[in-house]
Amino acid sequence: MRRTCSKASGLTAKLRLKLSRVRRSFVVCLFLLAVLLVSASSAHAQQRPLVTEDPETIGAGRILLEAGLDYAHGVLFPVSGLQGNLLRVPVVGVSFGISSIAELQLDGGLHNRLDVTSRLNAPLSGMLDFTGTRTTDVEDLVVATKIRMAGETTGRPAIGVRFATRLPNATNESGLGLDTTDFFATLLVGKTVQSIRFVANAGLGILGDPTRGDRQNDVLMYGVSFARALTDKVEIVGELNGRADVRAGDPPPGTESRSVMRVGARYTRGAGRVDAGLLIGATSRDPDYGFTVGYTHVFNAFRIP
Repeated sequence: MRRTCSKASGLTAKLRLKLSRVRRSFVVCLFLLAVLLVSASSAHAQQRPLVTEDPETIGAGRILLEAGLDYAHGVLFPVSGLQGNLLRVPVVGVSFGISSIAELQLDGGLHNRLDVTSRLNAPLSGMLDFTGTRTTDVEDLVVATKIRMAGETTGRPAIGVRFATRLPNATNESGLGLDTTDFFATLLVGKTVQSIRFVANAGLGILGDPTRGDRQNDVLMYGVSFARALTDKVEIVGELNGRADVRAGDPPPGTESRSVMRVGARYTRGAGRVDAGLLIGATSRDPDYGFTVGYTHVFNAFRIP
């Protein structure tokens, strides 16, 4: 009986490893395909280094491609108990302008590396499957649709909505994933006042409990940002973006409140835009500090019939 259980356990572990490899390959192929679809044109409104979503879309028939590098010092993963310094490279985003008021977004990353500085007792720390003080994985893939519902006028801001699903591509065994599928619905508002662009997000996040399949946590998603144009090429930007746990009692692990402040700058030249920013965590689970650098380009890729 013990030998049978042992064999079954070994087969289960091998199957999980194969599925993990398949998921990684799927993410890599998806982003490479998106890159191959791109053809050149001119730059449009971009978001990096901010993550607060502007209600304006990129335009019909366009593809926005952005890539960057993120480094965060002192990040805590409450479910696996790992704490350390996280490098994400490349962080990739692809947006398809499927009409003048709607776009399809794919956001994720190909390589996350955590240099572990400490290990704490946590709900799923027993599932960790790596040696040494370094663990790697892919980023969870987020698939989203953004729709501009009302354009901006002199007396009214632009208004939009965004619906997004986060897929569980990163694994529990690496300590960097939760193996949960999450859903987000967000209201987007944006208004330009003279040379400053203000954007606000508010909505609902439905987060699965990584320790129980029959439980979830509904959190408040929020973000506020500004972009101040110094010249026709240079902007300074900033934001506070995160989520708030509003339920009574302790939240399921991995669904706690989180918040990060970002400040940075963007420089546009021709059809591209370079960005850089600093980030500071507002909770004990967020990074002590970090930075991000990246590049964004928008291409005319296809014609809407």
